[in-house]
This record gives sequence, C-alpha cells and structure tokens, in this order.
Amino acid sequence: MSLPESTAPWWKSAVVYQVYPRSFADSDGDGIGDLRGIESKLDYLAELGVDVLWLSPVYPSPQDDNGYDISDYRGIEPVFGTLDDFDRLLAGVHERGMKLVMDLVVNHTSDEHPWFVESRSSKDNPKRDWYWWRPPRGGVPAGAPGAEPTNWTSFFTGPTWELDEATGEYYLHLFSRKQPDLNWENPEVRAAVHEMMRWWLDRGVDGFRMDVINMISKDTALPDGPGGDGSAHYLHGPRLHEFLQEMHREVFADRAGATMTVGEMPGVTVEEARLLTDPARAEVDMVFQFEHVQLDHGPSKWDLTGLDLRDLKATLGRWQAGLADVGWNSLYWNNHDQPRVVSRFGDDGRYRVESAKALATVLHLHRGTPFIYQGEELGMTNHPFTSAAQFRDIESVNHHALAGDAALPGLRAMSRDNARTPMQWDASPNAGFTTGTPWLPVNPNHTEVNAAAARAETDSVFHHYRALIALRHSEPTVVHGNFTMLLPDDPNVYAFSRSYRDTELLVLANFTSEEQRPDLGFPWWDAHLMLGSHSNGASVLRPWEARVYRR
Repeated sequence: MSLPESTAPWWKSAVVYQVYPRSFADSDGDGIGDLRGIESKLDYLAELGVDVLWLSPVYPSPQDDNGYDISDYRGIEPVFGTLDDFDRLLAGVHERGMKLVMDLVVNHTSDEHPWFVESRSSKDNPKRDWYWWRPPRGGVPAGAPGAEPTNWTSFFTGPTWELDEATGEYYLHLFSRKQPDLNWENPEVRAAVHEMMRWWLDRGVDGFRMDVINMISKDTALPDGPGGDGSAHYLHGPRLHEFLQEMHREVFADRAGATMTVGEMPGVTVEEARLLTDPARAEVDMVFQFEHVQLDHGPSKWDLTGLDLRDLKATLGRWQAGLADVGWNSLYWNNHDQPRVVSRFGDDGRYRVESAKALATVLHLHRGTPFIYQGEELGMTNHPFTSAAQFRDIESVNHHALAGDAALPGLRAMSRDNARTPMQWDASPNAGFTTGTPWLPVNPNHTEVNAAAARAETDSVFHHYRALIALRHSEPTVVHGNFTMLLPDDPNVYAFSRSYRDTELLVLANFTSEEQRPDLGFPWWDAHLMLGSHSNGASVLRPWEARVYRR
C-alpha cells in the first residue's frame, strides 16, 4: 500500500549516485581521487539528474581495506583533503538541490583507532570490553594452531581471531586482522557511535549507508560454526532489531523526514527485510540485499556459473512482492564491491551500449530506490587484467595468495578492483582522472568509453540514464506503482508491468544478442512508447533492446 504521493518520504522518488572517492577525480595530481576532485564534478552529477551523492569512506584510515578500516570517525583522510574541503563539497551538493549520504562503518574500526589502541593496552583498560577479546581455547597454548577461541573463517581468508602477544588474548575480526569488531553489547560503544552520527548530521549530512550493519549483534557465546562458517552467530544476531531501534531513537527520531538510511546486510532474507524496513518499527529505510548478485556464483564468488535470466526474475520478483505492502527496496547492479554489470550480466563487446541501457531500464523501473555506481551511466566495463600483480584489493590479493594463478579467471571476472579503476572522464591519458600516475590502472577502453564522448552523443548510455531518472521524477507510477512480473519462465526476455491509479507501464527487455518476439498474451506494440533504447520496432525486440510503454 503506497502512501499518498505528498506524504511519501523524499528518498522513494530519489536516485542515488555512489562515488568511490579514491577513483573518481584527482585534483592535485597524486594519482588518488579526492574531495576537491568530487566538488569539481558536481555539475556533471546535476546534469545527470541524481538526487543523492553517497560517498564511500573518506575518514582517516590506514587503507588496509581502502578506507573501510577507520582510525578516526570525525576527520577526513589527508589524501582526500580536509574537513574544510568536505564542508565545501557538502555546501556545493546542497546548492544544487542534492543531498549527501556518508558511509557508516561501525561493525569494526581500524586497529589503529584510539579506541582499539586503548583496548589492547591491557586486560583491565576501561575500553577492553569495547571489542571482542577472548583467551585461547582451553588446553591449547596461545598462538598454536587451533588455539583460536572459535573456528570461524574471515571474509578475507584465514581465522577471524588474531593473537595479541602483549596480553596473550585474541580479538575478533570478521574481516581483515586490521579491522577488529566493536562489541555492541557494551552500551558505551553504542553511545559513542550515536554521538558520532549526530555530529555528522549536525554538520549537514543527510543520512548514512551502513556497512555490514546486520553483523553488529553477535551470539555472545561465540560458538563454533560448521566448517568454520560462523555466520549463523553474527548475521542478523539476537539484538540486531533492538540496536537499530535504539539507534533510530537516539540519532534520527528528532530529524523525522530529513534523513535516509540504508543498511548493507549480507544474507538478509525478504522476511527479515520486511521487519527492518517497516516504518512502524523505526529501524532503517531500506536494505542492500545480495541474492541477485550471487546468482552467478558457484561454491564461492570466484567460481562462475553464468546467469540464468529466470533465476534473476525469480529473485527480484520475490523481493518486489515481499516488500510490496511493507518496507522498501533498494535497487542496484553495481557498487564498489561488485564487478561491472555490463561485463557481468550484459555484453561488453558488440552490444555494450545496448546491454547497458537494457540493464538500466529494467533496474530503474522496479519499485524501490535506484543506486548508480560511478561510471555505470557510461557503460564502463571490467578491466582487462592480465596478471596477479595488477590487483590491489585485499580480498583479491589474499585469494590469489591462497589459490595461485589458477584463481586468475575468477579474479578477472569478479575482483572488486573492476569497480575501482579510475572514472573515465575523457579520451586523454589517464582518462582525465589525474595528471599523475593513477593508483590503479585506467581501463584502456577509456578512449572510447568516457563521459565527454557520452555527453556529446545524444543516443549514449549517459543520456539514457538521464531519461530514466527524469521519468522517475515525473511519472508517479515508477515510484508508487504495483509490480507484476510477466513471462517468468522466458529465458530471454525480462518483462513486467507497473500500475498506479489509471496508468499502467509495460517494461520489456531482450537479454540476448538475438531478436525476440515475446508473447504477452495481448497486443502491446501499439501502446505509447515512453522510452526505448531504439526507435520503435513493432513486435520484435532487437538484440538487448529495452522499451517502456504506457498503456
């Protein structure tokens, strides 16, 4: 049941653009993107038409996990600039009628954060209990194999426990050993996080994207998991709803309607998401779920199976139905952790432009808030990595160390570095990203795929994204309409309708390089074509063609 248009939260009709600061625009020639670089591109974002800028972490950090290991929650990493630079960027965003959302990483800190430096200094330090400390497993000397308090395996390979020689105890880190997990059971930790969040909101920030926020509550018994998989004991833990409701009361309740919150939640189910995003429960506005970006995985993300379109429709359709009357969807193909969708689910060769448009059309016409990742609006592709030495991401580097060169096909396809190569602004050396040496190599196809070329070409991917964003802003059915999946068993065509009041939209997309003649059971090709990646072609969908009709 949709709220009346006038009372619906602003973020339901918004489109969010994610910037990965290190790779977006470099203002000082050091090869690393920065805040002044982002500020210089705000008119580009305004031209695109987006409503919200989401910044990946810009806080001080040793950069073990590219900024997701934070050593100071109230500052700016010097390589990105200063707090004054941030304030100027924020003002520029607001001047253009856009909003800014920060990345909030509070499941863990850096091991160089003052909180953890204190915590590890002694067993009786007042901040000892701000993190998860445990003695070695009974009967096994500290440091010996199997002495870890549990058998859990880290997301970045190896155990989730690191021995601290000074105190002889282990600390928990679900990710890198330089990312110790905060102990949210401690009310002092929660109060410190809430205070920090209020500090940023008081500064003018408009909300938060919350990194792995469904891991903040752990089963305090910390039991072993089957085969080292401890996820049952830290994903969606016993106090998660309580912690999120408390956060809402302490941070957001007196700012009703002004902010946007999205919780990144690996492993979240539709049923859990209904609870988490139910406005009556006051937890988060929407969640990032991962089901659709795991459909092409085998036993791990590195084992590729390819995508069956019917599986994609079943997954996204289930989320559309599950959150139809309660809660809200986030919509995304790409982010800083996912490879480029046009290389993954599209055709980054002959039909790069067409498949980028088709994927965009399908995503943006679903019910929910769409997220665009930098370069997605240009149809940027995966990088043609040729050797292990070219990868920088800790997850990729660790996987190669474990599996050797046999891992290269999986790394080329799935490495997070694919999303992190520099933004392609023009055809000049280094794609206009930097005058120096870029921290990660620029994709060689930047001479063809770049913002300058896309803005100049009226039929480009960029202008198709502009049209999709404008359609969301002007057509209430895109935001508020009911969703009905059509042709769920068709392996080639993605089709659905959206209906609201007396308007129905029909969305069709050919996910193949062959012509398709979808049979919907009713004539559709004589309806009003609102938006298409080609000029109208009657009942035949050309390779990777997408259309939006009003009926």
